[in-house]
Amino acid sequence: MPAGRKRKTNPTIPNYIDQQKIPRGIYWDQSGRGRWYIFVPAGDGRVSRKTVCSADARLSDLHRLAEEIQGTDRTSLGWLLDQFNASQKFKTLAKRTQSDYRYLASVAKALPTRLGKPLGELAVARMTPPIMQRLIDKIAGDGTPTKANHILRYLRRVFQWGVNRGHCSKNPASRIEQAKERKLRRLPATDLTDRITKFARQSGNIQSHTRGSCAPYLWIVMELAYLCRLRGIEVVTLSDANAVDDGVLTNRVKRSRDNVMLWTPRLRTAWAAATALRAETTSRARLPFSIRSVGRALFVSEDGSALRKSSLDTAWQRMIHGAIKAGIITPGERFGLHDLKRKGITETQGNRSDKREASGHRSESMMDIYDHSLPRVNTPENK
Repeated sequence: MPAGRKRKTNPTIPNYIDQQKIPRGIYWDQSGRGRWYIFVPAGDGRVSRKTVCSADARLSDLHRLAEEIQGTDRTSLGWLLDQFNASQKFKTLAKRTQSDYRYLASVAKALPTRLGKPLGELAVARMTPPIMQRLIDKIAGDGTPTKANHILRYLRRVFQWGVNRGHCSKNPASRIEQAKERKLRRLPATDLTDRITKFARQSGNIQSHTRGSCAPYLWIVMELAYLCRLRGIEVVTLSDANAVDDGVLTNRVKRSRDNVMLWTPRLRTAWAAATALRAETTSRARLPFSIRSVGRALFVSEDGSALRKSSLDTAWQRMIHGAIKAGIITPGERFGLHDLKRKGITETQGNRSDKREASGHRSESMMDIYDHSLPRVNTPENK
């Protein structure tokens, strides 16, 4: 690392530092006990000082730091994304959100631009709303509007974080128009769900990590999602505490109202299968048995720990891809785990009020999303 211009001798710098060999861009602050610092952008054209070493640093430490600093483009979007993902703000987010943001950061950095360089290498200061809008429109135009909106919301948050902390002077994504997303409200037919459930059950019996195998709990998750009209996150957070005398006490999210799904032979069979599979897994993992029922998660992963929603999503996609490859379903027939909740609500016997009680939804607008049944009414003359 080359040294900077010839410096005047500073008597407060430690004697073991050859002052003529101090690398360019690193400066000595003699206030207090002394420190080494660099200048960093603070927004609005201003700069601030940032400490990089204490007073006891050696010359070799200064050269190593200088190489690291000059090897990083502190003006690029990639640098800003890395700073956000390493921040304390990022660490306070939910684990699933952190995982999503890491993925979105990798996607955003690699996006191609008209300049022939990936987006992550472009300077943040030169990014404008028109550039961001063209980028979002391009991603949406490739047939992935949902992906475009996820990236937009992520970049909007990162830019605002950077503005608030002086890493950039503006948020070029603040007023960008979102892409119009397709409303995928699929209602899989019973024949289709029966085929997938059978496939998941057979594949779950195959030795783990072998060809054609899938997670053994998937067919049970499908049963509970349909019978109890549950979201995926509501299924994986079930525990022994949810099994009450007369049924399954739900644990709904998004302000939906909890209810009790009364026991039926089919529901008892699914619940018993889940507890038996959990016992087998935890015994193999040699894990202790929790005394508190709320601490005994109904679904566990291979190592015996409580199943995470991200793991369920991954297992589901692998199973669906396996079913398509095996010819069980066609690519056009694929559906999501959440669609089983819609199917359960739609096929609930009774009127709209009965379906609302069964689903826990409070608003009519939500029922319009989940209830795809057609009302059966009398003709005017039928009294």
